[in-house]
Amino acid sequence: MTDPSPAQVAKRLKPNDTIGIIGGGQLGRLLAMAAAKLGFRTIVLEPHKDCPAAQVCNDQIVAAYDDEEALHALCEACQVVTYEFENVPLDAARWLENRVPLFPPAKALAMSQDRLEEKRGLQDMGMDVARFCAVRSVEELAQGLQDFGQGVLKTCRFGYDGKGQHVFRGDFDTSQRVLAAVLDSLIPQGSKAAEYGCVLEELVPFDREFSIIGTRGQDGAVQCYPAAVNVHENGILRSSSVGQSILDDGLAANGQRQVEQLLHGLNYVGTVGVEFFAVGDTCLVNEMAPRVHNTGHWTVEACGTSQFEQHIRAIAGLPLGSVDLLCELCEMENLLGDESDGAFDFLQDPHVYVTLYGKVEARAGRKMGHITRLYK
Repeated sequence: MTDPSPAQVAKRLKPNDTIGIIGGGQLGRLLAMAAAKLGFRTIVLEPHKDCPAAQVCNDQIVAAYDDEEALHALCEACQVVTYEFENVPLDAARWLENRVPLFPPAKALAMSQDRLEEKRGLQDMGMDVARFCAVRSVEELAQGLQDFGQGVLKTCRFGYDGKGQHVFRGDFDTSQRVLAAVLDSLIPQGSKAAEYGCVLEELVPFDREFSIIGTRGQDGAVQCYPAAVNVHENGILRSSSVGQSILDDGLAANGQRQVEQLLHGLNYVGTVGVEFFAVGDTCLVNEMAPRVHNTGHWTVEACGTSQFEQHIRAIAGLPLGSVDLLCELCEMENLLGDESDGAFDFLQDPHVYVTLYGKVEARAGRKMGHITRLYK
């Protein structure tokens, strides 16, 4: 582990101290609500006015994430800064890190922003991943597909909820014309594959997908929540289920061990989400997100300490809270697009909790809120 820079050695925050949040989406909103519970003030840096987070925080800086004046203002206003999404401009994060405590650290952000570097970094820390290779040309793509048989081609940067990727499965055409067209469809217009970069991952015949949310405090203490089994549709998370009989204990323990390796290996402070593939009695890391995570939303109602409060506790230098499950089983389901129109109908069931994100426009596939069911 590397020692933090002087700016990263944060003292315990006091009530009414201010936490800066880069990004104004639903995760920032839920972080601001958790901070308010502990008596902290929040200010969000987000270019869109009346964003979900701004509706519940104390103040908003309306500016681009890399706006120099806005970053100066954020430093002046806050005792610590965090972020709610992984595409924060890296130069801006590193600039902040030299002036104010920034958690999680910028090196975690850097690793998550490049899928190839992420795979390499995970391997270097002793974590298990599917086979992969760099793809910067049609020739490298063809060779990778020959080696793996089937694979998932992903852009190294950007892409989420199934975007920026192409799956090769079954009997597919490996002609140069077709592979070139696939590469062109993933690379932004005006860029070159050699500059932008893709990664080909072996298509793993997994039994199920699961994730583990973990948090590391400033003192190095780690807490991991129970594993959540996840269901995706069209690359978008549909539901997460948690309970004692949901996942084999050995898989869950293996996953937790790998999350702890990641947190300590990065000298991480804050909450991380790590997604896994369960393949027989082994588990492979799919990807990590250096932030609170959609697959951990159920922790708000189902645990003594939510992932959002846990993150605030960690970056504020407070002791971490309990991660014990308070029910036998819970299920979280995302409300996508206009599904949120009927959200209040779920309140007829006393075991269902509804959370809406304050987004005005309901587009197809857009996460507008979620519901959580508890079974005791």
